[in-house]
Amino acid sequence: MPKQQVDLDRVFQALADATRRDLVQRLVAAPASVSALAKPYPMSLPAVMQHLQVLEDCGLVSSEKVGRVRTCRIEPAVLRAAEEWLAARRTAWETRLDRLGGLLAADSEDRSST
Repeated sequence: MPKQQVDLDRVFQALADATRRDLVQRLVAAPASVSALAKPYPMSLPAVMQHLQVLEDCGLVSSEKVGRVRTCRIEPAVLRAAEEWLAARRTAWETRLDRLGGLLAADSEDRSST
């Protein structure tokens, strides 16, 4: 999915759920079948499939069915778009905090010299 078509609202909404974040983390490591993904969860297979559908709907995950096995994989471009958005915010906040630290250090030096 091209970067300009990524709906970050839907991506972050999908990632708001702990189970879906865990599924994404597992799929980043390697593609997996739905049944393999469902194994560690204390929920039904249809419940896991609903989580996967949310991830597919926002573009984070794609799946392919061969015979009776549906294999899911992460869509790196969508994950990268979310990561880039977060990185830009982190950089802005780090810059602001560095300036604040500098001002506080300068203020502390001014107080100690008087």
